[in-house]
Amino acid sequence: MKVNPSYCLCPVLLCLCFLERGYEASHHSQAKIISRSHNATHNHNQTKDGETEVHHRPKRGWIWNQFFVLEEHIGPDAQYVGKLHSNSDKGDGSVRYILSGEGAGSIFIINEAIDLNTNKPLEPESEFIIKVQDINDNAPKFPDGPFVTTVPEMAEVGTSVFQVTATDADDPTYGNSARVVYSVLHGQPYFSVDPKTGIIRTALTDMDREAREHYSVVIQAKDMAGQVGGLSGSTTVNITLTDVNDNPPKFPQKNYQVFVPESAQVGKPVGKIKANDDDIGINAEIKYSILNPEGAGMFSISTDKDTREGVIMLRKPLNYEKKKQYSLHISAENTHLDPRFSYLGSFKDDATLKITVGDVDEPPVFSMDYYIMEVYENAKVGTEVGAVTARDPDSKNSPVRYFIERREDKEVYFDIESISGVIRTTQLLDREDTPWHNITVMATEEDNPSLQSHVPVTVQVLDVNDNPPMINTEDEIIICESTRAGQVIQTITAVDKDDFANGKGFSFSFPGGVPANPNFTIKDNEDSTASIIARRRRFHRLTQELYELPVVVWDDGEPVLSSTSTLTLRVCSCQRGTRVKICQGEAFLSSAVLSTGALIAILLCVLILLAIVILFITLRRSKKEPLIISEEDIRENVVTYDDEGGGEEDTEAFDIIALRNPAAAEELKFRRDVRPECIRPWSSRRLARGRLSPSSLDIDEEMEVGEFIKQRVAEADQDTSVPPYDSLQTYAYEGQGSPAGSISSLGSAGAHSNLDYNSLDDWGPKFEKIAELYGEEVETASESTEKAESEKQT
Repeated sequence: MKVNPSYCLCPVLLCLCFLERGYEASHHSQAKIISRSHNATHNHNQTKDGETEVHHRPKRGWIWNQFFVLEEHIGPDAQYVGKLHSNSDKGDGSVRYILSGEGAGSIFIINEAIDLNTNKPLEPESEFIIKVQDINDNAPKFPDGPFVTTVPEMAEVGTSVFQVTATDADDPTYGNSARVVYSVLHGQPYFSVDPKTGIIRTALTDMDREAREHYSVVIQAKDMAGQVGGLSGSTTVNITLTDVNDNPPKFPQKNYQVFVPESAQVGKPVGKIKANDDDIGINAEIKYSILNPEGAGMFSISTDKDTREGVIMLRKPLNYEKKKQYSLHISAENTHLDPRFSYLGSFKDDATLKITVGDVDEPPVFSMDYYIMEVYENAKVGTEVGAVTARDPDSKNSPVRYFIERREDKEVYFDIESISGVIRTTQLLDREDTPWHNITVMATEEDNPSLQSHVPVTVQVLDVNDNPPMINTEDEIIICESTRAGQVIQTITAVDKDDFANGKGFSFSFPGGVPANPNFTIKDNEDSTASIIARRRRFHRLTQELYELPVVVWDDGEPVLSSTSTLTLRVCSCQRGTRVKICQGEAFLSSAVLSTGALIAILLCVLILLAIVILFITLRRSKKEPLIISEEDIRENVVTYDDEGGGEEDTEAFDIIALRNPAAAEELKFRRDVRPECIRPWSSRRLARGRLSPSSLDIDEEMEVGEFIKQRVAEADQDTSVPPYDSLQTYAYEGQGSPAGSISSLGSAGAHSNLDYNSLDDWGPKFEKIAELYGEEVETASESTEKAESEKQT
């Protein structure tokens, strides 16, 4: 077959045109040659950068080769890119080629295209593009990683889990250098990845968290579309399965047993039970319940939030003697259900719990929670008040003993028989004193006294009529002088300490057997009150001021009791125009029968006398009598002090007034005025020989002058208001063996029989009288006997 050559060239030329346009659209760098052809027709278009882009048809004089350069060329020699050749170049070396534009002189080798002879370009400037051809020198990279994500367990196949994205620095528009595909290196068959998008999806059904919770998936990204020789990078995605409620609670066993003593307290836990759930969080929350009514009535169950155990608590007290065992049907179910897993069945489980009640030795139990008993007051000692009973609730039924706690019955009004429990009185009871008695009875087992129980017992003391009524009036009853006959003076009432049941009403009357009172009468109002009524008109307080009226009051109890009270009625004048009764002051002075003038005169006299007495006492205290010291007046116990101080205002040394009369400021004792009495002759002779004392004087009708003087002297000695005055003197201690000896007055306090009166003879004539008075010898007992016998003989 013979083909026309023109038909074969057309397809070749068409392919070259397409290749040229493709390279122009995808080049990395370009170089421009500006053509100054004067023969070509130019079409100018303005570009965005302000440059004028010239479109022209190249002259047939250029020989164009496709120029490409590979990136990252390394080597000692320059890389050959292409060759420029002009038709005007004859090959004699007269043409120099020049390359200008972007990248000229640094990357590309310059070839001259200028006529060397004329130094002018042989051709106008033309533009051509040199493209940098990309090579696959960058591997795909994941900007972040490793990654962490979650997916619910039991998710369907194909459930999206996570998406990864890798980047490649190569040119995505040139070849397959930047075309990345994804694949799973590690994590199959549980997960898969989309090769193009990088989306990770679940690959298996029924992925159970309880079987395996964590997965580590390695994803690879490879360029060159995954072909052999492509570069790759990888990352890790950690996937955790989240929990869903896909497991029902399960009891490890179906039957449980627990032992509970009958002494267990109500409201306290007695046991625990637990159902297991492989889920976690709220999906594992369990609610426990007791299904059978018998168990629900005695016990309750609740869920412990921390341990998820069912805590069984006691609702009512246990009694071993009544029921020894309980059976509880307990159910456990989830509180948060997922409808997606309803096909798995009911999310609940049942179990049986048997509770065995243990016997405990219990204290006695009283037949009642409290006792109320009654007894009449004044009942005989030993009267039975009541009885308490208690029993041993245990099966052995031990004997019970009773006691009364004395903390409340301190005065011991009651006693109890330890075996029978009968309570009796030990004292007489008085309802008016204590109407109620509260005691506590204790019961213990005879075999085990430590087991005790207590019960309160209240004893009410019933009333008997043992207190008579009393009139409730303590004040005097006032009667006006102007009272009329038949007028009610006072309404009286009565009180009774007894209960109202024993005599609710009172009756009043005058005592029987007493003559009728002419002045007053009493009217029983039959409402437990009575009225005192006047029987005559006008009472005179001057004639009789007080009236006493005996009144008898009795109750209607059993037995009837009565009492008599005396009412005092006082007659007074009443104020006019008012009902208030006031006794005037002149009523108390009426017995004196004195006028107002006489009373005023008496009052003035009393005031004058009182003023004179006050004036006299004041002058006597303020008068200062000078102390007269005479040379003849020799007093050895008077000390004279010459005070030469700063006058009356200088009182710092001492108070001289205290030396003169120390007792005057305290008390004035006056002399006793005694009528002179005579002494019998034999008594005067006796007194001449003995020591004189005022208490030993024998009174007679006649008295000698000497005896009278002695009596006055004795009275003067006892008078403390006349000089010489006693004063406190301080003497320095002169040591032992002082010739002066003690000068204390206490030293002379011995018996007179031990004193030596002979030294009085040395006093001299001035003290002769004193020596005679105080120096006589005291009679002895024998002398007194002899004198008495001589007087009898006489």
